[in-house]
Amino acid sequence: MKKSLHSLLQKCVLSLSLALILHFSSFSQLSAGNYFEGGITVGPMAYLGDLGGNFGKGTTFIKDYNIPNTQLSFGFSITAHPAEWLGIRFALNYGNISGDDAKTTGKGGEEETRRNRNLNFRSAIAEGYLAAEFYPTVFLENDPTDVQGRIRPYGLLGIGIFHFNPQGTYTDPATGNQSWVYLRPLHTEGEGFAEYPGRKEYALTQINIPMGVGIKYYIDENINISFEIVHRKTFTDYIDDVSTTYVDPSLFSKYLSPAQAQIATEMSNKSPLRFTPNSGYNPGDKRGDPSQKDAYFTAGFKLGIRLLNRNEQEWRNSTHCPVMRF
Repeated sequence: MKKSLHSLLQKCVLSLSLALILHFSSFSQLSAGNYFEGGITVGPMAYLGDLGGNFGKGTTFIKDYNIPNTQLSFGFSITAHPAEWLGIRFALNYGNISGDDAKTTGKGGEEETRRNRNLNFRSAIAEGYLAAEFYPTVFLENDPTDVQGRIRPYGLLGIGIFHFNPQGTYTDPATGNQSWVYLRPLHTEGEGFAEYPGRKEYALTQINIPMGVGIKYYIDENINISFEIVHRKTFTDYIDDVSTTYVDPSLFSKYLSPAQAQIATEMSNKSPLRFTPNSGYNPGDKRGDPSQKDAYFTAGFKLGIRLLNRNEQEWRNSTHCPVMRF
């Protein structure tokens, strides 16, 4: 199932790349649109997954979004506009995400199970994606090439690749000092252990599907500003290193060095109730929800500058100020 999914996604990437190449090869023959745009984006990046959340039973998307965990992200993009209604964007972004059960909004309900789980994580996110931008209102405009002062909503859909590497806080039992440690080498849920054959080691580089909406305002023909929200669907449940059930901690000494085994034992189960019988925080009990994959999203402000207009055969070099026309 997983191999066939990856094969399908690879075919999608190939098809989208081929479409982009065909657009470029016929660029000189296009009439409307026909320009490149460079963009820089800044805005919050937020994680959606097993850790933290709001009161009640854990759910998906915005309801379980903890605002205090939001951090900034930065991005750069190049977009080809073969037509006014269509943009083909290549983007690179970098940001950070985090989740913390201690920040769960507590009201004495089902959310207390997450607070007592007491796990946390952080990770840098580096991504690149190829996406199509669609501007539907162009078809309602009398003169789509006259953009100054115009507002255009748009949708975005694409495919990308991202890299993550989760860390969690480790408290040294001897000194009480806290430090951040990488979680994947600790196999906190027995990934790769023979006793758990269904739990494979997760890859730190994965495919995602960016999808979003935005609104663009053209200050003039060459400069525009946008606000967009882009959600990333992923195919992994281990961005936060939490997915399924607690494992037998005695197994860590079988597969890891003594030093690593000590840290893994602590990091796999940080609940203050872990030594309490029938508490729900012991080997075999639920640690995460494997039925829902992790995700993240950005809400970015984007500055766009027209770089090249082939209709007029003139370059707008990104290393110089753009030529302003009035």
